[in-house]
Amino acid sequence: MYQSEQVKKYLEYCKFRKELDGNTLKAYQIDLRQFFEYVCEDLPERGKIEAYITELHKKYKQKTIKRKIASVKAYFNYLEETEAVLDNPFRRIKVKFKETFILPRTISREEIERLLNYVYTYQKGEGRNRSKNGIRDIAVIETFFATGARVCEISNIRADCVDLNTGLIKIMGKGGKERYIQIVTSEVLEVLRRYQEQNMDAIQKSGFFFINSRGRRYTEQSIRLMLKKYAESAGIRRKITPHMFRHSFATYLIEEGVDVSCVQQLLGHSSIRTTQIYIHIAARKQAEILRKMHPRNRMKVGSIV
Repeated sequence: MYQSEQVKKYLEYCKFRKELDGNTLKAYQIDLRQFFEYVCEDLPERGKIEAYITELHKKYKQKTIKRKIASVKAYFNYLEETEAVLDNPFRRIKVKFKETFILPRTISREEIERLLNYVYTYQKGEGRNRSKNGIRDIAVIETFFATGARVCEISNIRADCVDLNTGLIKIMGKGGKERYIQIVTSEVLEVLRRYQEQNMDAIQKSGFFFINSRGRRYTEQSIRLMLKKYAESAGIRRKITPHMFRHSFATYLIEEGVDVSCVQQLLGHSSIRTTQIYIHIAARKQAEILRKMHPRNRMKVGSIV
């Protein structure tokens, strides 16, 4: 691989100086490897870079293409800043994208209520109708909707980051950024307390708040499978994912009138532009505003009947 030593230094810079998370570093590594395997030289000319970008368009979706180009561009910017190269080939490359606007998928309020009712009823059952880890699963699902946290953030909540006396939970977000979420619903706090009491020794031993039946961290994949199982059993036909809870959390807060900057902080977004997408899907709130405030509603106009 070309630039192997330089790439290694760059990834170390990203890890220790920029403090990027493991998933981002892995993506950078893959993107740079693919780029240099294609161009086969340290400082490719414009034609080769253009050909590589065309090849990306043949294989990937727009979002992935943008990320891959950004990864390589950031690397050459680093080389330029550290004076490892005098001529940054990406300075001569202009890439424009036709932005596609994809609305996040949410879970309806009725579906969330249906799912929660099912898991609570299931846990109250006897024998085969009762899950050994039912309280934990309820606690995880409730935490999703209470915090809007990502599945990786829920899975990695440390035992000492949860204070159920105050209801405050510390979430470790992307890039090691910390944020605090307040659990305010008494029923949710009660479930979390019951779960904690039942598993206190194992939680303290593992260091993680949510644990599996072997006393280890409750992994992201296990959480996804758990949610899928309960959603299907509750009669919800479409696929429900953990990230849809995050979208729902943001959308319904905005529908209830919460300022978008506040939602930004709760979600841990670096840019408010990322959060503003939820304004577009807060349809219920928009309809209510238009019913109350649209000037046409106050006009005295004759009818067709």
